[in-house]
Amino acid sequence: MPTDVIMPQMGESIFEGTITKWLKKTGDVVQRDEPLFEISTDKVDAEIPSPAAGTLTEIKVGEGTTVQINTVVAVLSEDGSGALPAAPTDLAAPSAEAVPAAKASPKEAPAAATAPPASSAGPATDVVMPQMGESIFEGTITKWLKKVGDTVSQDEPLFEISTDKVDAEIPSPAAGTLTEIKVPEGTTVQINTVVAVIGGANVAAAATAPAPAATSKAPVAAQVVPEQVVPEIDEEVSAEGVRSSPLVRKIAKDNNLDLSKLKGTGSGGRITKEDALAAVAQRGAAAPPAATPAPAPVTQPGVPAAAAPKAAPAAPSLPALSGELVPLSRMRAIIAQRMVESKHTSPHVHTCFKIDLTKIVRLREKEKTKYEQRNGVKLTYMPFITRAVVNTLRKMPIVNASMETTGEGAGIRYHQNVNIGIAVALDWGLIVPVIKQAEEKSFLGIARAIVDLAERARAKKLKTDEVSGGTFTITNPGIFGEQFGTPIINQPESAILGVGGLFKEPTVITDESGSDSIAVRSIIRLTLGFDHRIVDGADAGRFMQEVKKYLENWNEDIG
Repeated sequence: MPTDVIMPQMGESIFEGTITKWLKKTGDVVQRDEPLFEISTDKVDAEIPSPAAGTLTEIKVGEGTTVQINTVVAVLSEDGSGALPAAPTDLAAPSAEAVPAAKASPKEAPAAATAPPASSAGPATDVVMPQMGESIFEGTITKWLKKVGDTVSQDEPLFEISTDKVDAEIPSPAAGTLTEIKVPEGTTVQINTVVAVIGGANVAAAATAPAPAATSKAPVAAQVVPEQVVPEIDEEVSAEGVRSSPLVRKIAKDNNLDLSKLKGTGSGGRITKEDALAAVAQRGAAAPPAATPAPAPVTQPGVPAAAAPKAAPAAPSLPALSGELVPLSRMRAIIAQRMVESKHTSPHVHTCFKIDLTKIVRLREKEKTKYEQRNGVKLTYMPFITRAVVNTLRKMPIVNASMETTGEGAGIRYHQNVNIGIAVALDWGLIVPVIKQAEEKSFLGIARAIVDLAERARAKKLKTDEVSGGTFTITNPGIFGEQFGTPIINQPESAILGVGGLFKEPTVITDESGSDSIAVRSIIRLTLGFDHRIVDGADAGRFMQEVKKYLENWNEDIG
């Protein structure tokens, strides 16, 4: 089956590229991920790898030609070089009692190979590393949730990934048997890389590991379980069911910590780095007696027992593991990179407005209980602020725009829709899921969208298109009590709104007759960070005036 080779998108604001050189010619055999051609954009010159193995049968775009992203530039056809060997003809007939070797102990392995289960019949389905955002081109597999030989259902969580924008569980694209894991845990790969295979012709080799019989003539060497069958999770030497990362296991090993006795606070009970450090700190504070033997590790069936842990070093003064260098997580490292890039890209200016939220506070106190009973969602202040922002962005599209650079020079892209990013703080970083077409949603629709996206972000259940395409971002550090902040713009957007804390303050009130008095009011500070290449100070001021007016004179039905 032919495979189209497309012009990739090399950045959120890049929509075309120039093919500067073909590294292969028509008729050449290429391997998956082998450099195929070179491209040039205004931001990057790069070698583009082949998306599949096969023969380059057609080059559709010549060197020196500039084309739009997703344009088909070449075609690959299968040449059979990567085909798997045919199954031996003398395999035993399938048995209803056959036990896949991936789940059986060595002593229980059948004497002869068995045919693949019925659920794996049919063509193989490649499982690829998805793109989790417009500017994301790679991801790290942090955990396989299934092992080779397991039966999976379509959309059942298959593995976990980490990028700079999202930690997520990735569902299976098809139902069948997981026959091959191509990329082990902890590995970072490009998007669209095949990381596993479901079903297909090699199911017998992957799902069963037969013990060779003395008189068998079948080429059992070809049936050996591939090396990827045992993912990193089997290296955990603590009790069955413990979920942790390699970094957590290293901390446990270095500090003689029994992970099986910890209660994980991460997704699905996963033991996080913070859980491990807290446990070590607590043990150090308790000053346990020396020379206490470590408990023997509990092993799982078919998994060899690990060597006894070394004697624990002296417990460091925590909670920061003083003196130790803890590597940045993948998400943390790329967040750092993106923040620096944003400051280098956009000349940041900030303006802070003091807003009287008393009317909304009173409305919320009056309606919040009935609202939750009626709609099944809590009434918070974020929907009020979001609605004010959305309505103001529709009046002032320049603040909803972004800078773009094409072959003809720089320009301003005025977005058709208002897509609001809502920053969500996670234990392991920060993520900005996006409410698409927020201008079409009611107050209740926005309230539900905010709660839904935040909950699924923390549970790693966000979909790929829910962390990209934002046109304006709102971040709410005020929940931690700060007066205001100066947030960094989420590229390639032109502005971001920081929400400060809500405080009761003495305020001068002027009545209709012009008389002044002092009253206690509920005050919030909103800070607009904007890209001065696109948004002038006057536009930013008018934008914030409109938001302030909308909030202080709230008259919208909340549903």
